[in-house]
Amino acid sequence: MKFTVDHDYHIHSTLSACSKDPAQSTAHILQYAMENGYGQICLTDHFWDETVPGASRWYAPQNYDHVRKSLPLPRAEGVEFLFGVETEMTKDNILGISPERYDAFDFIIVPVSHFHMVGFALSEEDAATVEGRANRFLTKLEAVLAMPLPHHKIGLAHLANDTLGGRDLSMYCQVLRQITGDHLRQLFKKAAALGVGIELNTSCLAFRSEEEAQAVTAFYTVAKECGCKFYIGTDAHHPAQLVGQKAIAQCFADRLGLTEENQFHIGK
Repeated sequence: MKFTVDHDYHIHSTLSACSKDPAQSTAHILQYAMENGYGQICLTDHFWDETVPGASRWYAPQNYDHVRKSLPLPRAEGVEFLFGVETEMTKDNILGISPERYDAFDFIIVPVSHFHMVGFALSEEDAATVEGRANRFLTKLEAVLAMPLPHHKIGLAHLANDTLGGRDLSMYCQVLRQITGDHLRQLFKKAAALGVGIELNTSCLAFRSEEEAQAVTAFYTVAKECGCKFYIGTDAHHPAQLVGQKAIAQCFADRLGLTEENQFHIGK
């Protein structure tokens, strides 16, 4: 059977500082799941554990007391609404969640590609060149995979995000080509062995050029060849960003030739 888009494991609500949209309520997110026939969705607001030093001023207010304001999550028959978070990894490989918090969440997604956060997630020196960005991406991914995390409920968020190139399309494609090599293959093999999920983020899949489409497809083809499991995330911060995403996800899953065997299931 082919890969079926029946879930969304990366959604932000009004609690995320980059949303603050009252229309992006948990009730609206649940309605979106029902309208699209999803059996599982996961709330993943931005989070930095207050017990971990090193938070930026932007991240610090988004602590545990803040993200848990969404609880209890609304319920509907046929939809499992999970409580997760998107944490952060700094330029010094500090992860913004402590082991004591692992059990508080159903799913934890970790980005290593937030390179628009220069000075926090990426040094100014590394940000200056394609090589610096590519090397830093690989070392951050390697660092995450070396951590003693609960891998059965860890997702690697938007690995091929255009923030890799500072949202510059040309630099973005250059970085993707630079990282798609033997080192990436080794890391994806480790990710597959650990059982972590690889996110197909629909915000990265509305291609602006054939060059971008080929670079992103080549990147995720390596992950597939290495045995990685994939999940879908819209990364939506506003209701409009939920519209039409199922079709985008299905189109890319078909492009990669994914089957049900390639699908990641939280906790399994």
